[in-house]
Formats: sequence, structure tokens, C-alpha cells
Amino acid sequence: MIVTILVQSAAALLWAGAANERLGALETRTERIGELVERTARLEEQAKSANAALARIEERLGR
Repeated sequence: MIVTILVQSAAALLWAGAANERLGALETRTERIGELVERTARLEEQAKSANAALARIEERLGR
């Protein structure tokens, strides 16, 4: 009976360790995704600014 309890406890600890490791990996991925979202938003704003500047240049050349 004691051996069974020890084996079950060891299995539970191994499972908890693996779950903790997976959670840590997911947290790291989430942080990277957040950084990528922020960079994408900045690039979109830069593209809008570049398109506006190009439109102004084209307008001046068309006159």
C-alpha cells in the first residue's frame, strides 16, 4: 500500500513538472507574439505614412 502511494505521488510530481514546463513555454511564446503584434502595428503605421507621402509626391508631379 505504501509503495503504491509513493508511486502515485512520484507520478503526480512528474506530471506537475511537465505541466509547469509546458506553461513556461506557452508564456514565452505569448510574450514573443505580443512583441510581433506591436512590431506589425508599427510597420502598418509606417506603411500608411509612406503611402501618404507617395500620394503627395504623385500629386505634385501631376500638376
